[in-house]
Amino acid sequence: MSGFKTYSYPGIGGWDRASGEISSDIDAEVDQAFENVETNLRHAGGKGWSQVYRVVTYSTDLKATHDRIVANYRRWMPDHQPAWTEVGVARLGLDTMHVEVEVEALDPEGAAAAKAAAEAEAAEVK
Repeated sequence: MSGFKTYSYPGIGGWDRASGEISSDIDAEVDQAFENVETNLRHAGGKGWSQVYRVVTYSTDLKATHDRIVANYRRWMPDHQPAWTEVGVARLGLDTMHVEVEVEALDPEGAAAAKAAAEAEAAEVK
């Protein structure tokens, strides 16, 4: 066992979670992508953006999305600054997509709980 519990989410877009629609407003799309990352991390048992240590953003229009991405960084991660790579791309998975967010997060508490469970299981086997 590695002692780490990590979450890796490639390709989180700014689609509305209920309708699947992507807003035609690029700022709203960026905001929704960051919200979707938060939701996915929490759904997996993590604590959200506070555990993220690496981010890659892909954008079809860096000038239009950069400032909004920075604003979301400040909103979701006011106490830490993970490594961030910003990549300009010609196209994303859907014609209506302008931004996609990829993250990696570390959950130390989850790792400690997993380690304790493994040690308890090993002790039972002996």
